[in-house]
Amino acid sequence: MGVARDERRQLCDLLDRLGPDEPTLCAGWRTRDLAAHLVLRERRPDAAPGILLRPLAGYTERVQRRIAEQPWGHLVRTLRAGPPRWSPFSLPRVDEAANSAEFLVHHEDVRRAREGWRPRPEEPARDAAAWRAVERIGRLAFRRSPVGVALRRPDGTEAVVRRGPRAVAVVGAPAELLLYAFGRAAVQVEFVGDQADVEVVRGLRRGL
Repeated sequence: MGVARDERRQLCDLLDRLGPDEPTLCAGWRTRDLAAHLVLRERRPDAAPGILLRPLAGYTERVQRRIAEQPWGHLVRTLRAGPPRWSPFSLPRVDEAANSAEFLVHHEDVRRAREGWRPRPEEPARDAAAWRAVERIGRLAFRRSPVGVALRRPDGTEAVVRRGPRAVAVVGAPAELLLYAFGRAAVQVEFVGDQADVEVVRGLRRGL
């Protein structure tokens, strides 16, 4: 089973247990909203562009609200079933490339919105998928940083996502770095660099 499918399954199991009105790390979204976002992303190509394109966001939000109004059990079953056959996401390689980071991050959005969360134990396939996404997402997330930024694993492997005369290293496990790049605060990372530069990086608005 690929990382994308495994994260989808685990997220759906968690959503089934929690119900539709639990908090998530996505500002303003409950579990119902997050599930609706994921269903829209793969099943409504007419509305999906508004996820990233602000001029189209109003239509996307209206469609997402309608999807979120579906009965909870039906909504989770739709998400669990995966993309329809006509969707490019139904191709295993596309699913793995496009959905591994998406479902990993949103699975953690639900897990970490609850008190007492802990990072999951290391898992080679999941960690490798997270690390593959770190540089791509990091370049977007830190593109406006006035100081250099490197995302560094504990073993010293790093992805330089923003170059500059001064640099800060954000150190953590691959999933922690990916979540940090996506703008999440519920992460376990450390910072290495001049304290003033570290404060600049801490204060950046991250995410896509």
